Amino acid sequence: MEVDVIGDSSAAGGPDGMVWYASYGSNMHRDRLAHYIEGGRPPGAARAYPGCRDRRLPAESVPVELRGALYFATRSPVWQGGRAFYDPDAEGRVFGRAHLVSAGQFADIAAQEMYREPGADLDLGEVLSTGRAVLGDGRYETLICTGRLDGRPVLTFTAPWRMDEVAWTAPSAAYLGHLARGLLEAGTWDEEAVTAYLADCPGTAGLWTARAVAELLAD
Repeated sequence: MEVDVIGDSSAAGGPDGMVWYASYGSNMHRDRLAHYIEGGRPPGAARAYPGCRDRRLPAESVPVELRGALYFATRSPVWQGGRAFYDPDAEGRVFGRAHLVSAGQFADIAAQEMYREPGADLDLGEVLSTGRAVLGDGRYETLICTGRLDGRPVLTFTAPWRMDEVAWTAPSAAYLGHLARGLLEAGTWDEEAVTAYLADCPGTAGLWTARAVAELLAD
């Protein structure tokens, strides 16, 4: 099912304490996300993750399209290449997956992406009322509310800078392949759409062709 979550980001959160965590990077793949929730070291990863206080896997995962652009920048010590970031103010559309989790789980996933210890809840008041909350100047320390889905806020995190304010860095083959598999796992976009989308992002455009991305899926 394709879901467009562009909408009013100023409304309050879900009454049951659940939120949608919109992933546009490697956590689109549920098996990798499971390590952020249950803890452990993903295959090929350089670090182990402590996991969430609440170890339940997402109640549901759905494909989403967000207003904005995906780009690759900085350098991941885990993947040895550029990381995926989301610029909500850029022109374009971003393919992703929204996972239904508790607000506490979202806080713990975000903490692990920020290289912080999980265990503290986030105050979501600012991001729910304004659509954005900056927790720090590091990567993945800016919270974004992209809209609402089934009455619950759709939240993600990214860098505080704009897409054109940082040097773009090509992602590694392993990382790009992981993103492609996560998108295909969603079941909405076919291989042609996924490979064309990933090959056209800042950081991959001109360096990765759609055919080259497709070859990663055969490995």
